[in-house]
Amino acid sequence: MSLGVDGPEPGVGGTPDPQGDPAVDATARLRALAHPIRLRILSLLTASALTAAEIARELDLTHANASYHLRHLLAANMIEVAGEERIRGGTAKRYRYDASRDFDWRPGQAAGTPEATAGEAAPDPRLLYAALAAELRRRAAQVRRGPGNFLTDAEFWVDAETWAEIRDTIAEASARLHAAAKPPRTPGTSRVSATVALFRMEE
Repeated sequence: MSLGVDGPEPGVGGTPDPQGDPAVDATARLRALAHPIRLRILSLLTASALTAAEIARELDLTHANASYHLRHLLAANMIEVAGEERIRGGTAKRYRYDASRDFDWRPGQAAGTPEATAGEAAPDPRLLYAALAAELRRRAAQVRRGPGNFLTDAEFWVDAETWAEIRDTIAEASARLHAAAKPPRTPGTSRVSATVALFRMEE
């Protein structure tokens, strides 16, 4: 999952809203993401299109619970229907998450419009950060000890040019990681975790 790189407001320099639906605002997207289960679902749907039943099996959820979280993600335009297939007694939809479009999304955009509206505040991401923290605790309990892992933490002051350069470099690496995602247990792959939260702080 990616919330993109904070930058110019949409509409400046011709930047469109990549979600294509101005009725779905940034606050709704953040609220949809502010749940650890939905973060796990997005990770699964990055690698392949899955049905609610397949997600339920992979995450050890009930079918009803998986469908509930999928509805929230779909309503916030975070995922899309990739197709349908016939199953016993009806049809099943396959869902996917296209991470590439979110790397261009601007979290600071004004809610509900493709262009900035004066006086409209950016959404508060703290609920999402809380969900990320909970998900990180779950993953940390499954860490494989040994070489190959990397951890960094920082809270300090840097100049704006350095900040922008490092932020964009990490965003590019994150895009590459998302593009390389494979379905669970694909031969030749390893299960890995990556959580990055880069943000400016109040002075």
